[in-house]
Amino acid sequence: MLLEKGQKLLFIGDSITDCDRQRPLGEGGYGALGNGYVALVDALLLSVYPELGIRVINQGISGNTIRDLQERWEEDVLNRKPDWLSIMIGINDVWRQYDTPRIPERHVYAEEYEATLRKLVTQTKPQLKGLILMTPFYLEPNPEDQMRKTMDEYGAIVKQIAAEAGAVFVDTQAAFNVVMEELYPAALAWDRVHPTYPGHMVLARTFLQEIGFDWNRK
Repeated sequence: MLLEKGQKLLFIGDSITDCDRQRPLGEGGYGALGNGYVALVDALLLSVYPELGIRVINQGISGNTIRDLQERWEEDVLNRKPDWLSIMIGINDVWRQYDTPRIPERHVYAEEYEATLRKLVTQTKPQLKGLILMTPFYLEPNPEDQMRKTMDEYGAIVKQIAAEAGAVFVDTQAAFNVVMEELYPAALAWDRVHPTYPGHMVLARTFLQEIGFDWNRK
């Protein structure tokens, strides 16, 4: 597995990462990491790799876009000095274009999204042992749906930046697409955005697969 003993793994993102995590710092027991994929990743790392003592921190904030991440980057990322950083952002950047179409100042279009994400990655990568970039997703099985098409465009940006930076790439949309072949989207996210517990398990499982987690380890 890519993570090594005693390393600090920090997750940052929007509500999908937040999931009612503890404020101001999402770290510790008793629900401090929230009730989503971050908590699942932590539980699996702790139970399967107890000797590594991986320190997990959740710095997700509901409603965030890449603009918001940029504003709080120094305090919530750089000052925390993580060894590994996982970024999943973009859902609100896209969603606001569709649920509030008449309020353009809330919209973060692809050009700004790409430039800002690349800037943050370039700024932070030299300080990290490893970087993980997760795509945003929309649980709509029809790839021709307009919001799904836009979300896929943002996912492609994440993939390109991950390749440029030599980061671990986690394609969350592809993982959900496989499950949606058998399940109606509402079983994974009631609004096609905020995952149910099975939806968060899809995220956790996909994340762990990409960092080399051994599911058969004893």
